[in-house]
Parts: sequence; C-alpha cells; structure tokens
Amino acid sequence: MAVGTGRYDGGYSFEGELLLIHLDSGDVVSALPYLREVLGVEWSSETALRLVLTPCDDWENPQAHKQGHAVVVARSDWGAVGQGMIGAEELAALAEPAVQPDHSAEARRILTDLAASAGRQWSVRRRVWAVEGTADGRVLAALDGILAESWLPSGDLQWVVEDEGGGRQLVLASDGASVWANAERRSLRKGKRWETSAPRVARIAVDSGQVLETLSPGVFTVLVAGGQRTILRPLDGRRKQPERLMMFDLDGPVSGPEVGHFDVFNHPFAVRRASRPYVLVGTDPDNPHRDKWVTALDPDGTLRRLFPHSWVPAEHHFGGPAAEIGQSLVYAGAVHHGHGLQPGGAYVVRRSLNGSVQWQHRTDHPATALDTDGHGVYVAYNSGALTALDANDGSVRWHTELEIDGAPTTALSLAVAPQGHLLIGTVDGRILECPPQP
Repeated sequence: MAVGTGRYDGGYSFEGELLLIHLDSGDVVSALPYLREVLGVEWSSETALRLVLTPCDDWENPQAHKQGHAVVVARSDWGAVGQGMIGAEELAALAEPAVQPDHSAEARRILTDLAASAGRQWSVRRRVWAVEGTADGRVLAALDGILAESWLPSGDLQWVVEDEGGGRQLVLASDGASVWANAERRSLRKGKRWETSAPRVARIAVDSGQVLETLSPGVFTVLVAGGQRTILRPLDGRRKQPERLMMFDLDGPVSGPEVGHFDVFNHPFAVRRASRPYVLVGTDPDNPHRDKWVTALDPDGTLRRLFPHSWVPAEHHFGGPAAEIGQSLVYAGAVHHGHGLQPGGAYVVRRSLNGSVQWQHRTDHPATALDTDGHGVYVAYNSGALTALDANDGSVRWHTELEIDGAPTTALSLAVAPQGHLLIGTVDGRILECPPQP
C-alpha cells in the first residue's frame, strides 16, 4: 500500500513522505530521499506509481500552493524498495497547476460505514495536546475541538468544554481547584478572505467544568507556568515594538519585562514543575531567535539570565519541552542543520541553574513531551518512542515503541500523575495510563 502524507510547515516548506506499507508484516518504508508533501498517489499498474508532489517550498514562488509536480515512478518489485531509495532525479518534473485534494468527506463516510457495520458509532477524536493528573485521580486533557475535558478515576467522562479550534495548553492554577486552558486559533478562508477567531484563555473549575473567567489579552499567547500569577507570552510577531510578558493577578493585568518576539521553532520552552516562570529570550532585538538564553522571572517582575540555551557555542538549538528538578532544568531540543535534522541531532540535557551540563542524551528524533518524578525523566518522541532516563546520570532505564493493541501511535503529551503513573496523550486522540516501570 502506498500512502502520501504532508503539510505546509507554516514557514516556507512543504513537508511529507511517501510511505510504503507491507500489508503482510506491517513494516513501513519512507521511500523519498527527503521530506516532500505528497498531494496524490495512484497505482497506474502493478509496477508504476503516479505521484503528485508539491514544490519543496514557496520561497519566492507565490504560486507554490496551487502547483504540483506529477511524476511516474516504476519498480519491478515495490516490496524491495528501501528507505529513501526513490532518487531525486525520478522526482524531477515541471510544476503545473494542481488541485489541493480534500478527502475528508470521503474518509468520514468510510469510517462511519465501517463503524455502523460493527454496530458502533464513529466520531472524530484527534490530537491530545496536553494531559494533567489531579490528586484525586482525575485526568484533564486538551485536544482538537475541546478546550478541556475531565475524566473520572472510573474512566467515565465527567465534563467537556468545547472549542472550535481546541485546547493546546493546560496549566493548573495556583488555587488548586481550577486549570488554565489556552486555545488554538487558525485562519479559515471565508469567501475571498481569511478570518481568525479571537484568542481564548480560560480558567475552568476542575470539579464542574464551569468557565470561571476568560482573559482578553488582545493577541494570541502561550501560557507560562510557574509562580502565583498567570503569565502569558504574546505570539504576535508582526508588531514592531518589543513584546512583553503579560502578567495577571488579583489586581488585573500588569505589563511584564521585554522578551522579544516569539518564534514557534525556537522559543517553546514549557517547563513542567516550575517553581518560577522560565522563558527563552534572544539577545538580538532584530533577530530574537539567535543567541537564546534561558531566563527566569523573579518575584519582583524582573527577568534574569541564567545561561545560554545552547551549551555548544557554534550550534543553534531549537527549543523544546522541559522540567525542573531541584536546582536544575532538564530539557529537550534539536540542533539546527542546513540539511535538516541529522543523526544524533536531537537531545535531552540536564543542566544546573549556573549552566553546567550534568548529562546529555542524544537521539535521532525530536521530543514531543517530557516530565519527571525526580528519579526518572520520561520522554516521548515524534517517532512513537517512549524512553525513561535516570535523572541522576541520563542513562536509559527503559525504552519502548508505543503501541495500542499492536498498532503504533505517537505521544504528543505526557505527564507524571500524582499517583506515580504516566499519563500519555496520543496523536490519535487517546489518553493512556501506564504504570511506572522499574
């Protein structure tokens, strides 16, 4: 079976894969030599596969979103095709007008019919972006189409707060009885115009699901955990003036220190178990993604530099998930390379607050989520792997490929519950409870 995947990365690249799935074994091969969005795939014969690929990027090409490269790739034995074995010269073709296909209606019909034939009802449930456990055993989650939801220890759904885009972050409030949720907003085409709904940051009662208050920051933001105040970092990089943290307390909003413009590739640094707020801030106002420092927000509202985000001066490191352990931070990231992520280019590192590296663990895949119980560091990767590292020395305690009933999946979110077990939110809308392993 040939499967085409892909998306526009929001910057200028179109990324995706051509996956060849061996139906007898379930083995999967990514056959293209580099990332490329596949708009169409069709078997012309038993040996010929017709592909429609987007341009590699829209750099200086405003028509890229309406174009495609149609090619036919032939193999006498497609079962023998290995990783990246379709050559770049086979994919060379002039760009021509191409329709961006939308198979969602057909896919929904097929899934609805399949569920009905099994006596069940099908409904959409997608990416779980955040999970949190409570002391009484409940599980909170944020996912596509749902700002926040609560599951009882029995496994029954307690309440749901719906949202057109869905929640992306959950941060337990300082009162211990509510949770802050942050929604995503994407631009939607309405006629000839693109429209985006207003930002939504809401505090929700854990017991009832009642929306207690909604903040109106005026711009899109990310929640910054740590401390007694609610802190938001603006995402609106279109402004010319420097961005500042936005702090909310009982007396209302307060303008915080300058943090520069937010870069989605460089500045994510969600720190779990944070005793105070941490953010990544660049030292160059005109290029805030460069020379990033890990900084801490002190109680008086001043921002204090702790150490450079990259401990290798010649390397540029992208931001990633993090957690605080005592007087140190454990965080994941990836090393920028002009040809994409290189083998060993992703990492998890533990650094003391003076910047010294206590240990580092190198991998080939970026982390999607990270948490700790003080003894182990649990890391989920976009490859579907789940790894537990020893918090003291970074050695691998255990490693597994995440599967549900034999089917592989990928964790987008992860949290250590107060009871000690792992909570995992997956890309296919599931919430898993996993007992800690020795």
